[in-house]
This record gives sequence, structure tokens and C-alpha cells, in this order.
Amino acid sequence: MLKKVLIANRGEIACRVIKACRKLGIGSVAVYSDADVHSPHVRMADESVHIGPARSAESYLQAAKILAAARQTGADGIHPGYGFLSENALFAQAVIDAGITWVGPEPQSIRNMGHKQNARELAIKAGVPVVPGSGRLDSSDMTSVTQEASRIGYPLLVKAAAGGGGIGMRQVNECAQLEAAIGATQSQAVSAFGNGDIFLEKYVARARHVEVQVFGFGNKAIHVFDRDCSLQRRFQKIIEEAPAPDIPPDVRSGMHRAAVALAESVQYQGAGTVEFIFDVDARDFYFLEMNTRIQVEHPVTEMITGLDLVAMQLLYAGGKLETLQQHEVVQQGHAIECRLYAENPDKNFMPSPGTLTKFALPDPETGIRVETGYEQGSEITPFYDPMIAKIVAHGADREKAVKSMIAALNSTGIEGLRTNKAFLIACLTHPAFDMREVSTRFVNEHINELVAPAKAA
Repeated sequence: MLKKVLIANRGEIACRVIKACRKLGIGSVAVYSDADVHSPHVRMADESVHIGPARSAESYLQAAKILAAARQTGADGIHPGYGFLSENALFAQAVIDAGITWVGPEPQSIRNMGHKQNARELAIKAGVPVVPGSGRLDSSDMTSVTQEASRIGYPLLVKAAAGGGGIGMRQVNECAQLEAAIGATQSQAVSAFGNGDIFLEKYVARARHVEVQVFGFGNKAIHVFDRDCSLQRRFQKIIEEAPAPDIPPDVRSGMHRAAVALAESVQYQGAGTVEFIFDVDARDFYFLEMNTRIQVEHPVTEMITGLDLVAMQLLYAGGKLETLQQHEVVQQGHAIECRLYAENPDKNFMPSPGTLTKFALPDPETGIRVETGYEQGSEITPFYDPMIAKIVAHGADREKAVKSMIAALNSTGIEGLRTNKAFLIACLTHPAFDMREVSTRFVNEHINELVAPAKAA
């Protein structure tokens, strides 16, 4: 069993991992930058170590500083959370080489799935359906690239081969836009991943983003049902729900089987997520990518299963988690998560840093779950993602979960900065959301109606 775990992260996910450590009787170590010196995760942990200036490149992305903090405090495990170094295979290997337990999959799994084109090829080998697309392309040979684009057909997506999360992705509707989109994608990919490789993929016009939570035990894996993450803005998720509504039973079971097959084909260990595109018109699904870490939206899966995925990660890393059988994982009810951001929808969702002069959260007695790394008086700085909190509601069915979520958002009081609260409520109360007519185009199609309440707020 692990005795002391350093959390190589900040904010709400650091707080979440610390809570899991407490539950299991494991000591916790927080790391923090200058900007986070007064953050709740620093106080919550048993120990804390300062690792540098506010900029993440000088603190949370400094592997050497994090390893030094682990050695200094005697931590025998490192949990990376999500973002930052969580999908960095070199960091994972460095942790292992230092004799410290890495709370995550094997570095080779991170490497395999972190490069999206590699992941695509592995999915094909595992018999998982993939979106029609290209292999890695040499952008200096635009003649070949143009020919490949014509073969796939427009509209299409230009994607960074070495990373995910929508970073660098560009939609191209006609040949005249192709070269500029490739240049823009490569530039962002080099900056984010240090790798400018690109590939092309067919754009599915009416798509839903459905993902399957998996947990791997090496030669065996199980699925922990599915989530719908279609409500997005600029390829970033806003509202997630589990299970994904209105998926044909044969498609749902096909996704579950495909996710498990892929995880088992690479002998995956620990928590991971296999993401799919569901083509609403064709009623078919395609592999998108695999995330080799805990997801931001993992609470909705926990709410419908009663599992503690973070505790499972810690137990598995410490060699104390017995292999679960698929029939042991049971689903109950429906859960929805809203990401509350410090941003101004009325000004194209510009980040809205500032001080939380008031931060009143829903009463836990109502069954609402809140994950946050802030408290009243905290400052939301411009250095990190502006997410303030994740608010999660559970109900016997989707209608009850939505009703509970709307009540929770209405009871959330924030002053001192702008938020997307009114925008979230507008999404949840929109007729198309109520009718389950949500795709990845939902926000763009209804943007004026959704932003109107934010203007009045």
C-alpha cells in the first residue's frame, strides 16, 4: 500500500486526490506555485512544497522540481491528476526510474495513445472502427496533401498527430482553406506538444462526443459505462452527462466492447477513457482518441456507479486492488456535470480573473456534489484554466438530474468576477437540450439564445 502520495497538480483535481488519500489513510503532499500559495489544496495536504513562479512552465511543468519535492518529503507515489504532466511519458518513466510509484498507466501506454496517429493505428489493429482519414502527412508536399484531402472529402479536420483535447484542430470546408489551416495547426501543435505532425480526418457534420470509462488490469479490462460530452465550445467540454442519452442499445454495447478491446490490446493499467464520435445521421460510431489519465468529468461516472475511480487508481498503483469483473459494475440513475468558469460569455467567453468576494455553493444536503479548488476570498488568476468548480447532480432519470442541476446553479452565488452560470442554465433549459437534440454543434447553432441571459445577468 502506498504510504505518501505527492499530487503533481493544483486546484480541484489536487483537492480531489487529497480526499481520496485521506479516505485510504495515505499521506498527501501538495506542490504549489507563487500564485497558489494560499490555495485550499495546499492547506488540505499533510505537507506542501513550493516549486516555483506562477507560470506553469516554471512550476507545474517542471518535472525535476516535482521529483525533488517527492524525494524531499519521502513520497512513495506521484499522482499527476489531469493536464500538466499527466500524459507525459518521459515524466512517468522518470518517476519510475526514481523508485517512486507512478499512479497511472505504463509509460508505453501513454506513448502509444498520446500520439493520436499511433492510437488510430492501434485502434484499427484492435478492430475498433475509426473515422475515415489519412496517415501522418508531409506538409511540405502540398500536392500529396491536397490529393489526400480530396480522397477523404470536405469538410474535414486538420489535427495534430501528437496531442489531443482539440488543441490545434481546424475545420476545413474547401481546398482553398487547407494550406493556411495546416500552418496554423502545426504552429499550435509545436507550441503545445513539441511536434508539428498533422493528419486529416473526415468531419462528421452531426456528431456526438461519447466516451467510455475503462479500467485496465493489464491483460484484462472492464468498462465503467459511458458519458456524453457533446456540449462543447471550441472543442472544449462544458456539460457532461452519464449515461449518454438516446444511444441505440447495439451502438452503446458496441462502444463498450470496442473500448475494452482497445484497452486489452495494449495491456492497459489503471483508469483511462476511450473517446468516440457518434454519427447521428449514420447511427454509427468511430474511435476518436484515448486519454491515459483521470478525466475532468469522472464524477458523473462515479455518481451513477458508486465507484471511487481516484481511490481505485491509488489502490491499483499500490498493488491492493483486486481485478473487478464486469458484472460487479452496476449503473443507477443519471448524472450531469457543469463546468463553472470565470469567463464572460457576453465578450466571446473571455477569461474573467478576479477575487471571489462571494462564493456560495449548493448545500451538500441536497445531494449536489461540488469539486473546487477555491473558496470565498480566493483569487482566480490569469495563469491557469479559469474553471472555478464542477457542479454535479444525480437523479433517478435525466429529467430529474437536469432539474436538480438547474436548482443547484440557481443557488450558487458568486460575486467579484463574471462567470458562465447564466449560460449554463440557458443550455440546460433550451428546448433542444430538453429534446436530447445535442451535438457538438449545439453551442454554435444556438449561441445568440444561449448568450442572451448572460447579457442580462
